[in-house]
Amino acid sequence: MMYPPTIQKLIEIFSKFPTVGQRTATRFVFYLLKKEGKEIEELAQKILELKKKVKICQLCFKPFEGEDKICEICRDPTRKRNLLCLVEKETDLETIEKTKKYQGLYFVLGGPIEKIKREELEKLRIKELEKRIREDQKIEEIILALNPTTEGEAIGLFLERRLKNFNKKITRLGRGLPTGGELEYADEETISFALENRR
Repeated sequence: MMYPPTIQKLIEIFSKFPTVGQRTATRFVFYLLKKEGKEIEELAQKILELKKKVKICQLCFKPFEGEDKICEICRDPTRKRNLLCLVEKETDLETIEKTKKYQGLYFVLGGPIEKIKREELEKLRIKELEKRIREDQKIEEIILALNPTTEGEAIGLFLERRLKNFNKKITRLGRGLPTGGELEYADEETISFALENRR
């Protein structure tokens, strides 16, 4: 059965969201259909504001609001400039920040990747990362804070090969994280342990 074109188009749009399949996308559309016009207008307004107000940091690629070109973490003079923590996605950065155990800087690679293929790995911000390391002489240690999944391991090996010529200390999170899990869903204590026991 085909839905009316407007419903069908919106289902197609929602289906493009990460981890959202056809069935979930359909639920989203019918949920919105039941809402009052005012709530739909507010949602549409917030989506427009997202593009107008939120910027991407030119150094670490963290989303933020403000007049500057770099985010509050990169601007903070109290952060340890010799540590650079690489994360796959923005939510991983926020998860680590919540622990209040890490005081260095970050770089968001722009994952996650879905398949362990060279072309998928090349979609990550590798060139931007290399430029960052080249231009920032204060960086001494690069922490690979990647998910303990098959994809995370593949990204880690790929990055170690790409970055070895920079002669920086490269460490990984300790094994407090369960294999196959996602950083985003780990509790603060587990992440704190993984950070402290990086190797």
